[in-house]
Amino acid sequence: MSLFQSVGCFVVVSFLWENCSLSSSSRDEVLRDKRAQIMSRGLPKQKPIEGVKQVLVLASGKGGVGKSTAAVNIALALAANDSTKEVGLLDADIYGPSIPKMMNLKGNPELTPKNLMRPLKNYGIACMSMGFLIEETAPVVWRGLMVMSAVEKLLRQVDWGHLDYLVIDMPPGTGDVQLSVSQNVPIAGAVIISTPQDIALLDARKGAEMFRKVHVPVLGLVQNMSVFQCPKCKHETHIFGADGARDLAKSLELDVLGDIPLHVNIRETCDSGQPVVISQPQSDAAKAYLRIAMEIVKRLPVPPA
Repeated sequence: MSLFQSVGCFVVVSFLWENCSLSSSSRDEVLRDKRAQIMSRGLPKQKPIEGVKQVLVLASGKGGVGKSTAAVNIALALAANDSTKEVGLLDADIYGPSIPKMMNLKGNPELTPKNLMRPLKNYGIACMSMGFLIEETAPVVWRGLMVMSAVEKLLRQVDWGHLDYLVIDMPPGTGDVQLSVSQNVPIAGAVIISTPQDIALLDARKGAEMFRKVHVPVLGLVQNMSVFQCPKCKHETHIFGADGARDLAKSLELDVLGDIPLHVNIRETCDSGQPVVISQPQSDAAKAYLRIAMEIVKRLPVPPA
C-alpha cells in the first residue's frame, strides 16, 4: 500500500488537501504564513510522550558516521543490559529512514481503536519509522513544515505502551527536526556520534552546542569507527584518525562514552537486519555497545515514578 492507502495517510493528507489546489507561489505564501504563525506563538511547551519515561536522542552533525547503526545497537544494548526495561526506537529521519531494514521490519502499522499507530516490534524493541508508511524506494519530497508535522505524528500518534527508554535516531544536522523534537519533548539526554575525522568533528561540535542552546543535557560522545584491526595480522590502523572525539569531548567538557571499532561484522549484521548486539552478543563489537549503553544509563537522571 502507498502512504495514502495506509495508516500513514493522516500524517500529510490534511495538509495536502488544504493546499493541493493552490499554485506554487500561493503554496509558498501559505507556508510562510504558517511559519510566521508558529513563530509568533513563541516556544512550545514541552509535553511528555504518553507512556514513555525517558527519551534519549542519538545525533550527529554529519551523515555517514554510523549514527543509525549505533542507535539500533544501543537500543538493543539497553534492553540486553536490563531485561526488566522496555525500549522503543523512533526513526526521526524522514528523508532517509533506515531503521526498518536494520531491524528487519516491514509492513504498515495497525491502528488502535483510538486511531493510534501500533509500533512494529522485533528483538523486543518497539519501532516506528516513516519507512513503514511509504514504499521502500519512494523518495520523500517535502518542505520543512510537512516534515515537522510527520515527526509530531510519529511521536504523538503512536501507541508506545509503557517504555522505560525511547531512543530517537535523529537525522544528521541541526535543523527543523532537531529543534522541533528538542522543544516539544522533554529529553533526558543526548548522545553525539562521530568518527575521529576532523571534518566529522566540526559538525559534531555544532550538534553538541545546539542541544546545549535548547537546554538538552548532552551525556557524552561516542567515537565510532575508531580503529580497524586487520583480520589476518591483527595490526590496528586508525583510518579516520586517532582520538579526535576524545579531544573534542575534552574541549566541550564532556565524557567519551566509548569507542566502537570499524568492523565488517557491524555493517554486515545491520544490513541483514540482525544487528551485532543480537546476532553476535559475545563479539568485541557487541560488548562495545553494551558498555556504552551502561555508561548512558549511569548519566541519565532519575526517571519519574
